[in-house]
Amino acid sequence: MLLLENMLVIFLILCAIAVSVTRNLMVSVIIFMAYSVVMSIIWLLLESPDLAITEAAVGAGVTSVLFFLTLKKVHFLKGTRDE
Repeated sequence: MLLLENMLVIFLILCAIAVSVTRNLMVSVIIFMAYSVVMSIIWLLLESPDLAITEAAVGAGVTSVLFFLTLKKVHFLKGTRDE
């Protein structure tokens, strides 16, 4: 169990660095979603199911949808440019 927790924490650190370094906004949003999912798994391992559900719903769900809508609004997503 300790090995799994350590691997998840290392993955969180790598995700945080990757979001900061990447230049592609779409990739940043996807990495952020992965970060939120792993964080909710860590909350489950820490026996906090209420925080896990909140992190999954808000972090990976609502916030990611808002980021994708923002990318569409600023015409970053392919096929959304008015020409």
